[in-house]
Amino acid sequence: MRHIMSPLDFSVEELDQLLNLANDIEANPKKYAHACEGKKLATLFYEPSTRTRLSFEAAMMNLGGNVLGFSSADSSSATKGETVADTIRMVACYADICAMRHPKEGAPLVASLHSPIPVINAGDGGHQHPTQTLTDLLTIRSLKGRLDNLTIGLCGDLKFGRTVHSLISALVLISPEELRIPSYIRDDVLRENNIEFEEVERLEDALPKLDVLYMTRVQKERFFNEEDYVRMKDFYILDKKKMELAPQDMIVMHPLPRVNEIAVEVDDDPRAAYFKQAQYAVYARMALILTLLEVKVC
Repeated sequence: MRHIMSPLDFSVEELDQLLNLANDIEANPKKYAHACEGKKLATLFYEPSTRTRLSFEAAMMNLGGNVLGFSSADSSSATKGETVADTIRMVACYADICAMRHPKEGAPLVASLHSPIPVINAGDGGHQHPTQTLTDLLTIRSLKGRLDNLTIGLCGDLKFGRTVHSLISALVLISPEELRIPSYIRDDVLRENNIEFEEVERLEDALPKLDVLYMTRVQKERFFNEEDYVRMKDFYILDKKKMELAPQDMIVMHPLPRVNEIAVEVDDDPRAAYFKQAQYAVYARMALILTLLEVKVC
């Protein structure tokens, strides 16, 4: 049995196998329609989520399994003071696998240390979001045909955005100084692994050189005061005029939800891939559930 807390929990070979499995699921959905019959997924979401929670639920139901859980801390025994460790022990009596989102960094890891069933980190504070990384890699590989020799621009909130912290490659980091990527990632991940990167403030300067533009929202819930959020929230807005600066084969991604960082007019651009990305999330999570439950489909 294993748990998934970080994208680094997978070897390169395991990532390749997961992505290949996800592509096969996309191509042959009927083949997997009963793979998890009799299995249950618990979704323990201590903070609000639409895409991640629903895509996990859709993934398990597409595999023929069932889902139980809660969608906010207010509807769980956390309001009575129950610890994460006790919650996971209890949930393991009812389910075969668990996806947990929690506002505190490290909470899913604590759960995994006490869990007799596989635990998937579905996002912990501003830290990691490994299944979003799987989704992003699957989206890029499916739409660009490769994962190497790409220049990826990460734009927006690089300080608090957990999807950004989980998607590190050859990068152009586009952000205001206040929202730059944390120094521990700059030093321990990028420089330590000799990953090429540059930091710029203007989106217009980066667009012409990108294969992938990954937009993120400025997250109000991660700010300590309203004034800082208001000052930062409209720093980047991708619109049709800016898209004219980008290569014709660039793709635009976003983990969603968006606020106003991508204008609605961009939705009709064939390079807009963020709703396709939401669909790929289901295939990626189906592949992960099968892998962690060690279900083989012939």
